[in-house]
Amino acid sequence: MNYHWPVSVARAATAVALLASIAVTALCGASHPASAADAYPSRRITFVVPYPAGGATDVLARLLANKLQEAWKTTVVVENKSGGGGVVGNDYVAKAQPDGYTVLLAITQIIQAPSLVGKLPYDVFKDLTPVTQAALSTIVLVVPEQQPMKSVKELIDYAKANPGKPYGTFGNATTSHLYGELLKKVADIDMTHVPYRGSAPLTNDLLANTVTSAFQDLTTASAQIKAGKLRALAVGGEKRRKALPDVPTMGELGYPGFEVEGWLGFFVPAGTPKEIVTKLSDELARIIASPEGIAGIEALSLVPVGGSAEAFEQALRRDSQKWADVVKATGVRGE
Repeated sequence: MNYHWPVSVARAATAVALLASIAVTALCGASHPASAADAYPSRRITFVVPYPAGGATDVLARLLANKLQEAWKTTVVVENKSGGGGVVGNDYVAKAQPDGYTVLLAITQIIQAPSLVGKLPYDVFKDLTPVTQAALSTIVLVVPEQQPMKSVKELIDYAKANPGKPYGTFGNATTSHLYGELLKKVADIDMTHVPYRGSAPLTNDLLANTVTSAFQDLTTASAQIKAGKLRALAVGGEKRRKALPDVPTMGELGYPGFEVEGWLGFFVPAGTPKEIVTKLSDELARIIASPEGIAGIEALSLVPVGGSAEAFEQALRRDSQKWADVVKATGVRGE
């Protein structure tokens, strides 16, 4: 005997079966949640530069922002939040939403500052997460062309014969200042520190022969070195630089402590999902290592680095201790 369900009953059974199927599908989907990085980025990303527009940090940020925008087809803007020697911008990002949309491009100051000043509104190791180390910033010891010194030894001999002569830096408690005071200590010389508000005014006074020497960033000094207006005597860091292959390192010349050097690196607020940090780190590292990235960074007289977030964190912890040792040795204090 054949039984036929009433049409209304059949329709109800079909609806129940469909709802059950939807519920099972939803449960299965819930057991495999989408990664936080899958939807990232879905809106504008902001690169925060804690220094005024026009400097090397700002130019590098804009270069990499443009490349990231091209790669991800999303808007990437650069916002300058200067003040407090970088502290204002650093703190802004440290307190931003940890979602990967607010990204800091900081310099070495961020790990030097804890040893130089009494208190900061953030802790770089607790409130920020490293993304990738973008580049190394070479510091070069230069003298004006009007000066007779052609080597570090001749500069030291001159300083010993003429104590108190002025040497310039691009700011109090900067890498330039720390290097200058370290040289005074290891070479046992007496020179008077003259701090400037940035690299540009320091270069102007070097060209005018107002100061005898300076540890200047290569990005700023490069054009004047090529023009013969400034003479490069030595560079900081562990290796000679591609841009100045004939200029020795301070270490080669027998002056220890100058191996630790400046850099520029990306950070996001602590608590940013690891998948997002990794996605951002991988893409920025790829851009930095690309032919266009290398060419653009080297055009700024910087040394491309890139690499993983983990490698950058290791460099941070290593350099933090090294800079603390330099600060202790020189007695430099921040304002």
